[in-house]
Amino acid sequence: MRNNETICALATTPGGALAIIRISGPRTFDAVSAVCTLHCDTVAANTIHYTRIIDAEGEVIDEVLVSIFRAPHSYTGEDSVEISCHGSRYILNKVLELLIQQGCRMAQPGEYTQRAFLNGKMDLSQAEAVADLIASSNKATHHIAMSQLRGGFSSELSRLREQLLKLTSLLELELDFSDHEDLEFADRSELLNIAKKTDNRITHLARSFETGQALKNGIPVAIVGKTNVGKSTLLNKLLRDDRAIVSSVHGTTRDTVEDVIDIQGVTFRFIDTAGIRQTTDEVEQIGISRTYTAIQKARIVLWIIDAEPTTEEVKDMIERSKGKSLIIIQNKIDIQSPVDSSIFSLVSQLVPSNDPQPSILQISAKQGTNIDRLEKTIFESANIPELSEQDIIVTSARQYHSLLSAQENLSRVLSSLESGLSGDLVSEDLRLVLDDLANITGQGRIVTDEILRNIFTHFCVGK
Repeated sequence: MRNNETICALATTPGGALAIIRISGPRTFDAVSAVCTLHCDTVAANTIHYTRIIDAEGEVIDEVLVSIFRAPHSYTGEDSVEISCHGSRYILNKVLELLIQQGCRMAQPGEYTQRAFLNGKMDLSQAEAVADLIASSNKATHHIAMSQLRGGFSSELSRLREQLLKLTSLLELELDFSDHEDLEFADRSELLNIAKKTDNRITHLARSFETGQALKNGIPVAIVGKTNVGKSTLLNKLLRDDRAIVSSVHGTTRDTVEDVIDIQGVTFRFIDTAGIRQTTDEVEQIGISRTYTAIQKARIVLWIIDAEPTTEEVKDMIERSKGKSLIIIQNKIDIQSPVDSSIFSLVSQLVPSNDPQPSILQISAKQGTNIDRLEKTIFESANIPELSEQDIIVTSARQYHSLLSAQENLSRVLSSLESGLSGDLVSEDLRLVLDDLANITGQGRIVTDEILRNIFTHFCVGK
């Protein structure tokens, strides 16, 4: 990938009434001027102009608007032009063909953002946030991406590195005066205090990855229970659609059925499972096995009952739901009496002390009774913190692993300081922590082509 080349690509989704073609690189203005009636070199930056795209035979291809951006004040930091034209596939292909004839080449996925990084317009964490912003499907993921794109995460890491750099420099200064044994530039108690605070903050950021992944991929919710208790009916009611097959025949659902809905700006991924019962049907047994797997992977378990469960059934569900939020739902209250409240007392007694107490609701999935209460309970059970564009939530696995490495190296720093080891050993581990934090943003580090390829290959073309 060479930055001395001029690239072009469609920057909008095909099929719309209008489209934008983006051009960036050293020959941008020459290439665009050659295919239209506007001389880009003669117009002011940050201006929009009406012009016509004309082919080699003088035929007008389209009437367009051209936006002019001069380096370094553009998205990529290079001379750039955006052509707003009609969304006809013929027009788009023709304009791109004309630009390629003028020496442009088609951009690779993420190449515009990669050039923005290489030209110092953003760091790696912000570049990854661009992809997250494009893929954001709800309010929560939008807030996370916007915070990171605006540099919230970068600023946080910069503050941590600044404190560690100051103390590292003092420790290394001591090494230059090692002949003076009593000379100590870095106060060990201050260094230990800062190292502990930094460790706490890095640990907090690393732990946010679980929440980030849940918000990004959808919080998994398993709908479980015996056959014919209304699991599929409930899923359809939550989705406002007939997604799952509903039948009075036992064992109709033989595999998991998944779909997502947004509740208060957060995506939840619901998994309707095969009904739990004793059966000799081999296919149904496989479905029931997958039900137990879905419980293991879920963050929230909706246990649907329509009659009083046995003590053994309660114990089994409590055991399988350890570490998760369990919501017990008595369905069919429109045709059946409430179950004995004593069973819920048993549930409270069996739940491990470190697990949240299960929520208990009575609904009619068929009639839609208390479905709004159920949605509110599901949202509350997810324990999602109130998010704003200032909150920092880690969503990238690459960033997460760098934070884990920083934790490991910082633990050695803490151990060395508490053991009174020499400054050269402490300084070496501190440098490793600094490198780990620098890896996240790419600032002050040589970033390999392989790393860049792994980051930007998942971007859409045109971004």
